[in-house]
Amino acid sequence: MPNSPADRPCRITVQRRGPLLVEGPVEVELEDGTTVASDRFRVALCTCRRSRRYPWCDTSHRERS
Repeated sequence: MPNSPADRPCRITVQRRGPLLVEGPVEVELEDGTTVASDRFRVALCTCRRSRRYPWCDTSHRERS
């Protein structure tokens, strides 16, 4: 049953100058309304929008222009 006390909350780890680390599996709804999914146990969500695989992080934030 969703939202029951037995459900474990989703953990999101915020990193300075990096992606959001989310314990998966996850579904992400994009601005255009499409949904992308990952069944991995942990995913990195891009916060800088430099990723070629957006919304998934590809470590592009490490590059400096």
